[in-house]
Amino acid sequence: MNSKSAERLIRYCRIDTQSDPKNSGTVPSTQKQFDLAKVLYQELQELGLKNVRLDEHCYVYGILPSNLDHPAKRVGFVAHMDTAPDYSGTGVNPRIIENYDGGDIELCEGVVTKTADFPRMKELKGKDLIVTDGSTLLGADDKAGITAIMEALVWMREHPEFRHGDVAVGFTPDEEIGNGPKYFDVENFGADFAYTMDGGEIRYLCDETFNAASAVIDIAGFSIHPGSAKDKMINAVSMAAVLHNLLPAHMRPEHTDRYDGFFHLTELNGTMDAAHMEYIIRDHNAAKLEEKKEILRKAVDYLNEMIGTEAAKLIITDSYRNMKEILDQNPEVSEYAWKGIEDLGLVPGRESARGGTDGATLTYMGLPCPNLGTGGGNAHGRYEYCVVEELEQASQLILNIIRRVGETAL
Repeated sequence: MNSKSAERLIRYCRIDTQSDPKNSGTVPSTQKQFDLAKVLYQELQELGLKNVRLDEHCYVYGILPSNLDHPAKRVGFVAHMDTAPDYSGTGVNPRIIENYDGGDIELCEGVVTKTADFPRMKELKGKDLIVTDGSTLLGADDKAGITAIMEALVWMREHPEFRHGDVAVGFTPDEEIGNGPKYFDVENFGADFAYTMDGGEIRYLCDETFNAASAVIDIAGFSIHPGSAKDKMINAVSMAAVLHNLLPAHMRPEHTDRYDGFFHLTELNGTMDAAHMEYIIRDHNAAKLEEKKEILRKAVDYLNEMIGTEAAKLIITDSYRNMKEILDQNPEVSEYAWKGIEDLGLVPGRESARGGTDGATLTYMGLPCPNLGTGGGNAHGRYEYCVVEELEQASQLILNIIRRVGETAL
């Protein structure tokens, strides 16, 4: 197999860019993200893009100027450089499985990607896969997106006869910890709309996400010797357990899918004296998200009534909103992508993301930005893979969209 896309992805994956939620107060959260950012900055310059920038927050930008004889909208493509903090991104050592047989994959001794655990693997029989050595994640989330964008730019440089309008590209840090768009320069990016290249199957367009909020609950206890605790002790950890069990069990992530929203307890720690809890709350429907916030408020109120004091304090913060509200007002953005997928000879489908993307926040920052697939799967762990054929199609999809946008004169 001789795939320039695969070679590029492997080269990027070997660069450790893992973000760190413990340093989420700074962007980037890890300085090593600059290692890839500097590579991309140099490569964009070599490809002849204009206004190439690498800023102090580790955002990389560039613009490929139009070669049309008529005005057209500027389209953008965005991908993130960091890898998830869930699993190690140090010492990534990918390998390629050619003509995958559709069975279990032994990544290393004792570490096996089992089709029983990941049924979609059977559908990939006959494809070429890039996988890990079982000790790290791969990083196709989202270096596959970066690869697709860069390979499309390389192709356009090699084919100057290809007609296109202005094309803006942007690479962001810290997407995996929710800070990807924090300092994104939408104004100077200058695109009328854009696409995040940060998905799975190539045929799926994602123009809908959750509405999202986070909740922090601190519970003040009253510590006293257990021998004389009757009617006096308030065990903060026990109260935290009571509170969690007041929330509907069927609304936890492990019992939901598709359009179901959820409460997800992401952190719990404490002593008898004090307990700290953190939740993320999600729902595609904005009204239902508000209902979930109210359920949590009432649970906290009930806990305080049971304790007899205002022991539990709740803070709810909105995180991002469903991009569909805005994209429904700009239907041509999704339409370009839908037709671009059809141009690949595929049957397009719509996917509603059960998570966030840079695009969700960018959409509400004035840059309508649905999400497109790049062929990745099993993200955030050592079973991650990327389908080489779909990675190559992702570059072609970008070109299809650029062509269609360029053909639409203003």
